[in-house]
Amino acid sequence: MATGSFLHLGKPASALTQGGNAPLNIIVYPQSLFSILDHTLRRNEDQERVIGSLLGTRSDDGTEIEIKSSFAVPHVESDAQVEIDMEYHKTMYNLHHKANPKEILVGWYATSLELNAFSALIQNFYSSVSDGTYPHPAVHLTMQADPHSEISVQTYISTSVGVIPDKISESCLFVPVPHELRYAEAERSGLELIATAKNEESRETSLVNDISNLERSIEQVLDMLDRVSTYVASVIDGGNQGSVAIGKFLLQNLSLAPKIDAEELEKLFNSHLQDVLLVVYLSNTIKTQMELFNSLKRTAVIP
Repeated sequence: MATGSFLHLGKPASALTQGGNAPLNIIVYPQSLFSILDHTLRRNEDQERVIGSLLGTRSDDGTEIEIKSSFAVPHVESDAQVEIDMEYHKTMYNLHHKANPKEILVGWYATSLELNAFSALIQNFYSSVSDGTYPHPAVHLTMQADPHSEISVQTYISTSVGVIPDKISESCLFVPVPHELRYAEAERSGLELIATAKNEESRETSLVNDISNLERSIEQVLDMLDRVSTYVASVIDGGNQGSVAIGKFLLQNLSLAPKIDAEELEKLFNSHLQDVLLVVYLSNTIKTQMELFNSLKRTAVIP
């Protein structure tokens, strides 16, 4: 039998020890990304990247992980070595776990898309038995946070490659894992408001009142209706090949719309708007009366 070079592939340690599955999907919440961006802006000028810990929840079967928050971990990185403040990490994790008992350590992040030997060493620390995610694999999130380019996020888990247990940096393979950004409906308005700052030179935005917010929402709906109408017209004219999935989606949403005349809808809308304006007027009137009463009370002469 001929001899030659062979590549020995090993299954992830977590799969061998617990018989479970590696995560098939990772859900990232905006709070954790905002914390990473803040850490990036506050880093020292000589630091090319910063790292930190990821906290969240894990499903019972380990196939889905939710990354809900994160915190920075000081580290010093050079061409020859990397040093991590482990005591700081332990202290911060214990404090966070007391405030949020349901959130556990799920991995770590780095503000660079590069994966190198130091990444493997840090991954081994977060996957350790004593203070890491063992027996589950640690999630590594890389984030390109350069202000002059678009933000890019990637998620990985690691597995061992080869038979060099003493050389972690040479026997660690990062495997990409799909992820998605998810946020609650209550956070949607705040995120959309923050997103409007990208069109401003100062990168600042101001809060809007209810009427302005309603006007903006109506304009967005009208814009979406125009795009849908343009797409449907192009499909009918033969200029664009229609999609069955898009057709079913539009039909499903149109079937949810109430069957009501335009005049009746306008009447109901105006009636509701008048009720809102009446409540605002009454509240402002009561507020003015209370301020006037307090002013008279302070200026009254008590015999």
